[in-house]
Amino acid sequence: MRPDPVATREAIAARYRERVRPTPPRVEPPDRSRVRRARLRAVRVDPWSVMKTAFLLSIAFGIVTVVAVTVVWKVLEAAGVYDSISRTVTDVLGSASEGPFVLEDYIGLDRVLGFTALICVVDVILITAIATLCAFLYNLSASLLGGLEITLAEDDY
Repeated sequence: MRPDPVATREAIAARYRERVRPTPPRVEPPDRSRVRRARLRAVRVDPWSVMKTAFLLSIAFGIVTVVAVTVVWKVLEAAGVYDSISRTVTDVLGSASEGPFVLEDYIGLDRVLGFTALICVVDVILITAIATLCAFLYNLSASLLGGLEITLAEDDY
């Protein structure tokens, strides 16, 4: 009589399980005193990406500048600074026959914002050009000197 192959396999597996018991894996806490570090070199900066980034950031700076000038103008106007300056100039010049001096006739919000916008457009062009030139100069100096060495480390969480 032949032994049952299924029963034989189960008996062999049971004997094997008795002899070999899996040990639970050891989980050691990470060593907090040792932090992984990597030393890298920035040997090239892409001038095209520097130009695009500088352009967008300088446009944002221009928008912030125009908004800031508008807010400062409105705050000074609400505080009565321009009326006070106009009265002071009228008192000093003493030209009542020509009418009172009004500062906003010479320096109005629209003129100030126009001048600010012109300055911002020039700034956008200059900042973009200077940043791109700096990227080219960095690439030139990095090819000669090896670039900027950066050490990166993991966080200690």
